[in-house]
Amino acid sequence: MLSLSVNTLSPLSPIIHKKLLFSNDHHKPSAVKPISATSTPSNPQQQLYQPFRPPPSTTVPSEYRSLDTTGRLEILSNRLGLWYEYAPLIPTLIQEGFTPPSIEEATGISGVEQNRLVVAAQVRDSLVKSNTDPEILSAFDTGGAELLYEIRLLSATQRAASAQYIIKNRLDAKGAQELARAMKDFPRRRGNKGWESFDYTLPGDCLSFMYFRHSREHKNPSEQRTAALEQALKVAETEKAKGTILEELEQKNGGEGGKEEVIKEGVRVPVVRLKMGEVAEANSVVVFPVCRAEERDKELLEAPFECRSEGEFGVVVAEKGWKRWAVLPGWEPVVGLGKGGVVVSFADARALPWKVNRWYKEEAILVVANRRRKEVAADDGFYLVAVDGGDWGLRVERGSKLKEMGVNESLGTVVLVVRPPREETDNQLSDEDWE
Repeated sequence: MLSLSVNTLSPLSPIIHKKLLFSNDHHKPSAVKPISATSTPSNPQQQLYQPFRPPPSTTVPSEYRSLDTTGRLEILSNRLGLWYEYAPLIPTLIQEGFTPPSIEEATGISGVEQNRLVVAAQVRDSLVKSNTDPEILSAFDTGGAELLYEIRLLSATQRAASAQYIIKNRLDAKGAQELARAMKDFPRRRGNKGWESFDYTLPGDCLSFMYFRHSREHKNPSEQRTAALEQALKVAETEKAKGTILEELEQKNGGEGGKEEVIKEGVRVPVVRLKMGEVAEANSVVVFPVCRAEERDKELLEAPFECRSEGEFGVVVAEKGWKRWAVLPGWEPVVGLGKGGVVVSFADARALPWKVNRWYKEEAILVVANRRRKEVAADDGFYLVAVDGGDWGLRVERGSKLKEMGVNESLGTVVLVVRPPREETDNQLSDEDWE
């Protein structure tokens, strides 16, 4: 039931209610008191949509607490005071029944900016509670809402460290967003090459590792790879991180020769678990046709070989139509495959020669193979072959086993195995996990 403290025979119309809320005429007494926004309607079916109403802020400056609705709207309209002082007025208006559009209409502050101001003020409050240096806090007094909003997803400790880094290095909103993303993502990258050389507690090292990781998405050698490594070296804070980056830079002239030696000695197949949102965050991506393992070699032989990007928008063009495609980050093992690249989807990871006693994983996987390298050359290599009988159609076998069976040609050399993304982080598989 809706409890009202007014004497009226009919409910107030929205127009009258709006006039009462926004009236600036203080000389004419109002016969009706504003309806509380916290009241419960007597008929729930008449109000199907309930907008989100955040709790009132506890950091409203004392000089603003006694203001009525009109006064608070005036403060917001004229931006009177510092942004973090008037930002808490927005939740109080929401509590009274205002919506972001109605606040925008009355004050000129868009819904996006309202959200940014409120969240940034909450971030600043957490910095105050973390005893952040007052000089750092004061640096956010002008234009700080955009910067603090970007570090909203970090922990209190990370916020304090990142805030100091942002001011010290004069980052803009985009730079702050990139820093926050690098710090948030760092723990999930455990097991990636070089990860242990970077310090998780230092924002610069987290940012450096992100650039270091991006460098491996480009060919070696290439200008893009070198530029990413130089950027990583520039922001790295620890000597250990700098040393790892310098080692990578010194190897940039190794080129394709190093890869040929690895192929002669044995093929190491990386097994990676795709991270949530990793494709969207990648600087470069690759697109491959996907074949189903249960179709044996039928789809594999029919899949298009040529797939390229054209024009300023990088529109993907294939030599012929195909129904299933996979988009992967431009990881080093796959970025140079070109026309020979193909992906085979397995519904069950047991189609690969895992060591069952350690990694018995009944999960879907993607196997990236190079169709231009069909010769079973390396004993330690892994190759895609069709099998008679069984549940998989296609299977991955080690080169030594195929040679014992007298098989000298495969459907393609396996270069990468991709496991599906999961919320939890687990260690990547090592060479010892293969049979």
